Amino acid sequence: MTSGGLVDYEELDSVLAQLRLGCGASELHGSLSGYLAGGGVLGRQPMLAALQLDGDGVTPSAEAQAVLDRLQRQTAAELADPELGFEPLLPADDRPLSERADALADWCRGFLGGFGLGGAGAHAKLSEEAQEVLHDLGVIAGSEFDFGDEQDDEDALIELHEFVRVGAMLLHTECAAAGRAQSDTLH
Repeated sequence: MTSGGLVDYEELDSVLAQLRLGCGASELHGSLSGYLAGGGVLGRQPMLAALQLDGDGVTPSAEAQAVLDRLQRQTAAELADPELGFEPLLPADDRPLSERADALADWCRGFLGGFGLGGAGAHAKLSEEAQEVLHDLGVIAGSEFDFGDEQDDEDALIELHEFVRVGAMLLHTECAAAGRAQSDTLH
């Protein structure tokens, strides 16, 4: 395992296989992204416990915990990046199209679960556009993909990926703004 830098799909997938959590890298990253986008704050609470993914009380090794901690910092920074640098953690582009499409659906499923855990209080005040993004993420999460023309399918997956990427940032921005507005009225 590398000791620093950005966590990539393969590194996270390897850690999750060791921990036997029953979810893959894309789903975990989606859960974390949704949790943070929905206003969740991890603080001192372990990420896996906050995401309700601590399974049978598996305690990550120091190396595995370091990867999870890096992922947590990386994801929070990317979601808040004013340069729109957020990217869902998915298999590399050289992986089979079906694997990447399934991973995108897993990511969306994780995102929706994490978003709900992140603090549903702000969700009632979401804009119509943000509510539509949540709905569409649900459609993607529940999709089973049929493949036909490889280039058309590749183009469609690229469009879905971009929609998911931008949608996650939109939801994060709206929930962060709602959280700031709420804390401003409390003081």
